[in-house]
Amino acid sequence: MNIPFLGNRRKKRGAASGIAVLSDGDADAAGVTGLLAECGLLRSQAEQSGVELDDTAASLAALDQLLPRWRDDEEILPWLGNDAGLYLGTVIVRTVRGAVWQIVPSGHPMVRLASGREIDVVADGHTWAATGAPELSQVYAEVAEV
Repeated sequence: MNIPFLGNRRKKRGAASGIAVLSDGDADAAGVTGLLAECGLLRSQAEQSGVELDDTAASLAALDQLLPRWRDDEEILPWLGNDAGLYLGTVIVRTVRGAVWQIVPSGHPMVRLASGREIDVVADGHTWAATGAPELSQVYAEVAEV
């Protein structure tokens, strides 16, 4: 996912790497975090199935239980996978201490943990949407125990 509107407004950078780290006190970070959390298609699909996405680990488990009707729609699948990854990242950033969004030079959002481990949540979301594995709640559980 490329986020071109971030341009050169990156506040913190990884050591000469061009990686934007979005930290809590940063006004830009709050805006970008809000945009990444929107996940409109995923929220719509979840709402139609009676699942409330409240940015908790329990909502990830509820998503894992949805009947994957979207897998038959080639147009929706990549968009839903993207949303699923962004939602997974949103839950991690909002509930795991020290987790932050980072935008790599290509514009791709990832989550960086306090340990320095990077999670490609968008790739995990695409895999989940296409195959159901790994489950979003499983990815979260592995990240939260670190």
